[in-house]
Amino acid sequence: MSYDPSAFPPFAVTVDLVVLTVRDHALCALSVRRGEPPFQGRWALPGGFVRSDEDLSQAAARELAEETGLRAQNGAHLEQLATYGDPQRDPRMRVVSVAHLVLAPDLPAPRAGGDARSARWAPVDTLLADGGQEHPGDTAPLAFDHHRILADGVERARSKIEYSSLATAFCPPEFTVGELRRVYEAVWGVALDPRNFHRKVTGTVGFLVPTGGTTTRQGGRPAQLFRAGGATLLNPPMLRPEV
Repeated sequence: MSYDPSAFPPFAVTVDLVVLTVRDHALCALSVRRGEPPFQGRWALPGGFVRSDEDLSQAAARELAEETGLRAQNGAHLEQLATYGDPQRDPRMRVVSVAHLVLAPDLPAPRAGGDARSARWAPVDTLLADGGQEHPGDTAPLAFDHHRILADGVERARSKIEYSSLATAFCPPEFTVGELRRVYEAVWGVALDPRNFHRKVTGTVGFLVPTGGTTTRQGGRPAQLFRAGGATLLNPPMLRPEV
């Protein structure tokens, strides 16, 4: 079968970033207000076009830094989420997006740059419920197909902390069981029984390793500090409560 270039019109590849962190006991996602068409003025996920001289992970790191001022940190979890290729997803041309999921401990306030007019952290429930409105009169949905990408990223995070040690990616290098429990509560959106949670996580082989230290940063009596263990899969899993 011969190759006919005219049958394959040019198209572009972009990266979109679902950046999740826990702030003020809520699962939050990074969003930027677009400063250029299309969807100028609308909230969107950070991202942009892949340059000819960079791979996908390099493009993701560059776009994160350019649009928000945030840089990939040691210990942050980064993985490819999914590929989105609906022919109508971008009004400019045929664009295929490779979405990435980034999970990290409480990140600083973002700083807008590049083609982003402003950047912010917002609770994922707010973004998914109203498309990222900033005030009651602004009800425009997220730009492009970013609502779907964000929903897929949030569900990936919620499901993976059931059977993997990924929840520790939201924690500092040393953390208490109570701090880890609040991560699960924020990601899942449920309240967990402290005693049952403590028993499960400390009884799961390879999940947590005591550091030998304690902290009073949460107030009250000194709490034991842990770090992430070597296990990547949890057995038994931390099943998400039904709500």
